[in-house]
Amino acid sequence: MSRTYLVIAAGSAIASCVARRLAADGAALVLAARDPSQVEALAADVGGWAVQADATSFEDVERCARDAAARTGRLDGVLNCAGSILLKPAHLTTTDELSQVLTTNLVSAFATVRAAALVMRQIGGSVVLMSSAAAQIGLPNHEAIAAAKAGVIGLMRSAAATYASSGIRVNAVAPGLVESPLSRSITTNEAALKASIAMHPLGRIGTPGDIASAVNWLLSPDSAWVTGQVIGVDGGLAGLKGRVRQ
Repeated sequence: MSRTYLVIAAGSAIASCVARRLAADGAALVLAARDPSQVEALAADVGGWAVQADATSFEDVERCARDAAARTGRLDGVLNCAGSILLKPAHLTTTDELSQVLTTNLVSAFATVRAAALVMRQIGGSVVLMSSAAAQIGLPNHEAIAAAKAGVIGLMRSAAATYASSGIRVNAVAPGLVESPLSRSITTNEAALKASIAMHPLGRIGTPGDIASAVNWLLSPDSAWVTGQVIGVDGGLAGLKGRVRQ
């Protein structure tokens, strides 16, 4: 029987790449997006289903998880790709901006864990959340997003401990800067892009495929003995000094 996965915020560049790789391995996919028309073409390409869901709504995400399980009789994994970028120092960040960042990144992650736990406790499975290298090192002007993504890591580790006895694994991927529509304001600015590349010791920013490789591994049975981990896919950003010319 093919494995079944729910991808939340499936319209993102990373989610699309993950979905195509899962489909290539024969998985059944439920692709959730706030506007399902944004993922209908992807769903058609991968033979999956496009469904509507606000990633920050407990009710929407739970409904999607139950729907995914009902379609095939099982749910093997859930990926949450909801996210945002806000680059502002704390003193210039408004209450509304902070609330939006926390809701988009942390509340959506909590909704994902909650729904997965409600649906997958009988057969187990894998939950993958998206954190950030910014949650693990001090980067200027990243206060709001660093707080949210660090919260994702804390959530992940606690949930991994809570649900291990049910066979549910919970892990997080922490990317560096990735070229995508979400980061376009940075990647299309020559000075900002040059500075960002210099921060990554491997000498380039990431691609959606770089991140998808780690996500797909965590979702698959190949990582069956891995839980409670943060997998950094960041070109060395969080663990190494910047690139040195030789």
